[in-house]
Amino acid sequence: MADIRDRAREACAEAVALLLPVSCAGCGLHGTALCAPCRRALRPAPRRRDAQGLAVWSGLAFEGPGARALRALKERGRTDVARMLAPALREALRAAVTGARRPIVVVPVPTSRAAMRRRGYRVPELVARRAGIRPARLLVVSRLTADQRALGRAGRARNAAGSMRARPGAEGLDIVLVDDVLTTGATLAEARRALESAGARVVAAAVIADTPLRQSRPGSTESDEWADSA
Repeated sequence: MADIRDRAREACAEAVALLLPVSCAGCGLHGTALCAPCRRALRPAPRRRDAQGLAVWSGLAFEGPGARALRALKERGRTDVARMLAPALREALRAAVTGARRPIVVVPVPTSRAAMRRRGYRVPELVARRAGIRPARLLVVSRLTADQRALGRAGRARNAAGSMRARPGAEGLDIVLVDDVLTTGATLAEARRALESAGARVVAAAVIADTPLRQSRPGSTESDEWADSA
C-alpha cells in the first residue's frame, strides 16, 4: 500500500512538472528540458572513490550541469530530471556489482520524513526505478538529524551516527547501497553500519554523482571540504 501511495505522489509530481514552463535542467535555457550541451555533460563517466572504507561508484561529478540537474530534482520538483539522471546511476551500479559472486540486493539510503513531506518522492528510489532498478527498502530513519549541508566532515559523521536501522529481512544478503550524492560518505557509512548490524554484507555503493574534493578555506577547522551537496 505504501508503495502504491509513493508511486501516486510521484505521478502527481511529474504531472505538475509537465505543466511548468520548460527550461533546461542543466543550464536554464528556455524551451527545452535538457539542451544538447547539458545532455553531453550528463553522459555517465563512472569512477570509484573509497569513502570510509566503502567502495563508492559515481556516474557523474557533482558540478556544472550535473549538479544543477540534481538540484532541480531535489529542490524544484523537476521529477522529469530523474530520467535524465538514470543512466548515470545505472552505470555506477553496473560498475559496483562487477565481479559479484552472489546475487546483489540494491538498497536505497532512506529519505527523512521531512524531505518526503517537502518533495513527495524519494530521490534515490525515483532515479533507481527510472534506471530499471527495483530497490529493496530495507533501511528506515530511526531518529531526526540536522541538515548535513552546513556541517563539515566530523560534524556529518556525528550527525549521521545511529540515525538508521535495518528492517527485517536483511540478514545474509549481499547489498549495494544507492544514494543521490556522495560528499563525505557519512550517510553511507551509517547505512552500512545499520545493515551489517542486522547480518547483511554491504559490498559497495552507487551514487548518481560525487562531490569533488576541494582545498580547505583559510581558517577552516576541517582538514578537507566538499562543495555543497544540496
